[in-house]
This record gives sequence, C-alpha cells and structure tokens, in this order.
Amino acid sequence: MEKKKNVNKPDKGHFDRAKVTPRKYLFESRMNDVEGFSVGQELKCEFKEGDFLDFVGISKGKGFQGVMKKFGFAGGPAAHGSGFHRHAGSTGMRSTPGRCFPGGKRASRLGGKRVTQQSLKVLEVNEKENVILVKGSIPGNKGSQIFFSKAIKKN
Repeated sequence: MEKKKNVNKPDKGHFDRAKVTPRKYLFESRMNDVEGFSVGQELKCEFKEGDFLDFVGISKGKGFQGVMKKFGFAGGPAAHGSGFHRHAGSTGMRSTPGRCFPGGKRASRLGGKRVTQQSLKVLEVNEKENVILVKGSIPGNKGSQIFFSKAIKKN
C-alpha cells in the first residue's frame, strides 16, 4: 500500500477510477481472455507442484567491469614485468580496415538489464501466504519486481 499523499495526480486518478487503494507498483499484463476478471481484483497463484515457469526481471547491476569479469578472459602473465595482467589485448587489425569493429567484447557496464530465466520447476506452492518455491535462481536483487508465466519451452 502506498500513502495517498505520496501518489502523483495521474496515478491518483488511475486508482480512483478503478476504485482501488493506491499501490506502490502498477503494471500491465497481457491476457488471452478477460472474462471472469474485474479491475482491481487481486490475483492468486494458480500453479501447482511440478509446473515449469519463466521468470523475467532486472538483473543485478555490477557497474563498469573489465573483460575478465564480464567475459571470462584469461588475462596475461601476472609477474616478471609483463604489463599485461587483466587487459583485453588487441581488438582491431592493421591499416585495413584501420578501425575496431562494433560489437566486440570490451570493458563496459555489467548487469542491470532485463533477463529471462526459463523453465524453472515449481517445488512447492504455499497458497495461504501466496508464495511459490522454485528450483534455481531468478534474476534481480532481493525485493525487486519479478514477472512469471508458464514456461514456453516446456509443457
């Protein structure tokens, strides 16, 4: 629940029109058939043990990282004055074409992107607390928003 004083006017109008109390997060979700649903209705999990689900979330952001952490490069020798410890090495060619091609593996920001973890098995469903226990890891920080749906690659 969100305090009414903290909701901006457009969202306040949205919640008032739907006749629901303001929430901290507001999302839309595509549905095949809308019969049997009403605006503001609370949804419960209807999955059972043994089902497979896909989870979508924003991965943990790790900031600007080098090629060893980001892509698993081996790096060079660590001692005897090599001067090539954790670098990427050469990324381009000589006078032709005389430039580095785009899309190459270089040091840059890591994480903080939309990630889908597919086909995770449901181990347990607690309907009283509206909780699903799955086998495996899901993307995102603790407390981040996760979308899940039936797996598209497993029946």
